[in-house]
Amino acid sequence: MYVRDAKNREEVWLLDHIEEMGLDETNFRSRDYVIAIDQHDDRKAGFGRIRIHKPDDGDPVCELTSIGVLPEWRDQGVGAHVIERLVDYAEDEGFDVVYSLTGADRYLAQFGFERIETSALPPRLRERLEEKRENIQPDAVPMRLARSDFAVPPRFRERFKNASAHEPEPEPEDTAEDFGIDPDEATYKYDTGR
Repeated sequence: MYVRDAKNREEVWLLDHIEEMGLDETNFRSRDYVIAIDQHDDRKAGFGRIRIHKPDDGDPVCELTSIGVLPEWRDQGVGAHVIERLVDYAEDEGFDVVYSLTGADRYLAQFGFERIETSALPPRLRERLEEKRENIQPDAVPMRLARSDFAVPPRFRERFKNASAHEPEPEPEDTAEDFGIDPDEATYKYDTGR
């Protein structure tokens, strides 16, 4: 399993899964995303986005958003490594602080993110939080991470090393009994006369 930058040809895949998971696709650009890939069969397992806001009247700010892991890959450290890659990217871009506006505050707290008051957000992110609460995620809360406080718990690293898709159990086939029909006495609805 590894995490890499998304490619332009993966836009449809990303948009489909963002919509399916009810995540934020505001100002979508595939180049802002990373994707977790299984190196054995190149299956996509998860994704996330780093969004850099460049307001006209202030310093740029960095937001971690739209973290998603496909159901068959959950609980295996995929999300943790997506977050790690995004935080590293933010650091490479010169950001010492990363913000997130999320309903998954307990999950992000494991990595060093701290919940903050809305008034502590930069003005552009205060506006974003309002938009997000109105349109996408009513329970979103502001969080802040000082880059120096970031850490991936060891249990996530171990799970990620051995990650593999958990295939969903096959749907059972419908039988006549499922529809209240006794198969021993049922006849065809239409007699063709043959």
